[in-house]
Amino acid sequence: MYSDRLEPTPRSETDIRKVSLTDLVRMKRQGHKIAAVTAYDAPSGRLADLAGIDCVLVGDSAVMTMFGRDSTVSATMDEILLLTRAVAGGVRRALVIADMPFGAYQVSDVSAVENAIRFVKDAGADAVKLEGAGTSTSRAAAIVAAGIPVVGHLGLTPQSATLLGGYKAQGRSAEQAQRLCDDAVALERAGCFAIVLEAIPAAVASHISDAVRVPTIGIGAGASCDGQILVWHDLLGLSDGHVARFVKRYATLSDEILVALRNYASDVRTLRFPEERHTYSMPQLELDLFKAANGRPA
Repeated sequence: MYSDRLEPTPRSETDIRKVSLTDLVRMKRQGHKIAAVTAYDAPSGRLADLAGIDCVLVGDSAVMTMFGRDSTVSATMDEILLLTRAVAGGVRRALVIADMPFGAYQVSDVSAVENAIRFVKDAGADAVKLEGAGTSTSRAAAIVAAGIPVVGHLGLTPQSATLLGGYKAQGRSAEQAQRLCDDAVALERAGCFAIVLEAIPAAVASHISDAVRVPTIGIGAGASCDGQILVWHDLLGLSDGHVARFVKRYATLSDEILVALRNYASDVRTLRFPEERHTYSMPQLELDLFKAANGRPA
């Protein structure tokens, strides 16, 4: 179905140069779109690098896609730290951004900075992301002042989905749209180097993208954003059940994996696996000695 698309091109050691914050700003200024994706392990990070992805977000969405939970609220620091460390182990070029889970930055500026430091120092993240504005603006400013890059997140913010009335589009009234614009400007002033815009009208996202100098990364926010991001499992067809309307699936890997697993199980049960080429041998003399030592004829 996608045979007309580009094939992945392996990169040599000399091709690898870390994506920087200035690279992203320059891309916005020159009109070059930023490609971002979530990832939760080293192999995914490595593949994102090979594909030329610019930013890899270790999202707290992992607890839904990877752990089968109903929301992101239950994500813990230890869980996201572990996943961030795994992704950073596979990424050489892309900017690695760690999602700060619920409770990691809400309490105070001090605790927010302490937790952000853990993501950079212990897990190898290049930057952190936090949701909302209001007090989050203060948290972002404090983290940036500590020397850690921050990504903001406006619109549908999953950690506060209950307050927002559920997982639905935001900013659909003039008042809400204006608040999002004001919040985006506030986050930029706080020092955020990029802002994720999730599930908001395309016209509002376009206005915000023009109003701020930092890149906007859209997910369900239209084509006028400076970049786009999708969840790894959604775009590869690994998600189970309903996906949001803004998701485009570029593969249906769940079907291929299911076929492969069924074929494997069948081969095991019918003795078609393992074959001779899948096994190891030993010198005949050593085998004879082993059998003799165990009372078996050579």
